Amino acid sequence: MLQQTTVAAVGPRYGRFLARFPDVQALAAAPWEAVAEEWAGLGYYARARNLHAGAKALAAGGFPATVEGLRAIPGIGAYTAAAVAAIAFGVPVVPTDGNVERVVARTHADPSPLPAAKKRLDALAQSWMSQPAARARPGDFAQALFDLGATVCTPRRPACALCPWRDACAARRAGIQEDLPRKAPKPDRPTRHGVHFLARDPAGRLLVRRRPERGLLGGMLEIPGTPWRDAPWTTTEAAPHAPLPGPRWSAVPGEARHGFTHFELRMVLMAAAIPAGPAPDGFAWMAPDAARAAMPTVMRRLLDLLDRPAQPVDEAADHP
Repeated sequence: MLQQTTVAAVGPRYGRFLARFPDVQALAAAPWEAVAEEWAGLGYYARARNLHAGAKALAAGGFPATVEGLRAIPGIGAYTAAAVAAIAFGVPVVPTDGNVERVVARTHADPSPLPAAKKRLDALAQSWMSQPAARARPGDFAQALFDLGATVCTPRRPACALCPWRDACAARRAGIQEDLPRKAPKPDRPTRHGVHFLARDPAGRLLVRRRPERGLLGGMLEIPGTPWRDAPWTTTEAAPHAPLPGPRWSAVPGEARHGFTHFELRMVLMAAAIPAGPAPDGFAWMAPDAARAAMPTVMRRLLDLLDRPAQPVDEAADHP
């Protein structure tokens, strides 16, 4: 959970997750829908899918003790495999996270910009395992590196006077420690657009569907709608993507926005009242509170539009 989510956000969710899935076997036996519901709002849902698949692999085959065996578990990449191998099993390998990359770049005064420099910095970090002290206690060495980067060799104003490696640090000798590691300029995030259709039956239930298992927000509940694309949708273009062709869809005032890692998303919500009846194939009716609890944040932002004060709508514009 702590990969790309803050400690403040993870704290209460971690306890709740463990209460529901107390061990690997319980997580492996749980249906994906239960895992997705418990992960809702944490983002990066591929982590939850991999966690679930990884639990199934561990429940079936046990816990591997090598870097290669750990890498074979769904969701475990190079860093996590190295960290578990070094700390839990004493394998002589350096887990290279952002803190370690910073320490390496500064001790070697390496000017190569990230992210292209990641492989080079990792190779330099692995060379430390040639030292007998590091090989003798790889778990302690790894955790010492983590702490050095987090508390002493910090991104801004590193405490070089307190650093045990200050005399060997090439960046400190050159006076460029605060300039490293260098980072390539981030490209501007493109904007994508979508239209979603919120159908409600006489009981107030919402019509929802589950996204495909693979891809962005895989396996999560959503309010059905168009694909997300670069250009805004017109009413005519969006209409074929409505889950039901019969009702009159009305635009809900406002626009929902959500930021993903690689793009900004802007969404328009269309709403309609639907007569009582069974859900179409591939869809389901859900109570609003249950649907909101199981949905990712991006879908909740669409539902939030329903609570905003009404604003004037330009009826002449050719968009929902």
